[in-house]
Amino acid sequence: MSGGEVAGILVAVFWAILVSFLAVALVRLAQTLRATTKLVADVTDQAVPLLADASAAVRSAQTQIDRVDSIASDVQEVTSNASALSTTVASTFGGPLVKVAAFGYGVRRAIAGRKDDVPAKEPRRTVIVGRTVPAARRSKRNNRGKRD
Repeated sequence: MSGGEVAGILVAVFWAILVSFLAVALVRLAQTLRATTKLVADVTDQAVPLLADASAAVRSAQTQIDRVDSIASDVQEVTSNASALSTTVASTFGGPLVKVAAFGYGVRRAIAGRKDDVPAKEPRRTVIVGRTVPAARRSKRNNRGKRD
């Protein structure tokens, strides 16, 4: 064999190996594309019902939010009505109740003051700069200060 024939055989073997590697790569690429296509189809089949469920959940949540909003507005109205009622009751009955309580207190004090078995209270003493001034002298001092 001559040098030209050996070179031709080497080139042919090199091309055969290169074509084999390319064929294997193309087969693997085709398998990967088939698997990817199947995966996308499966995800699509599962995603459509999930999206429908999510849409239904969002609609249900919106309905519940509308109900809660309605309840909150009703509670606010009831609160304002209760406040108005409270104000009305306080203004209607508050004044007369205070007057009745004051009258009752006055009657109790008058009855308590008329009891003979209650000892009279001792006159109060005032301490001025370390000494005690009797009530009689204190009243004279107060009267002198008022006359001046």
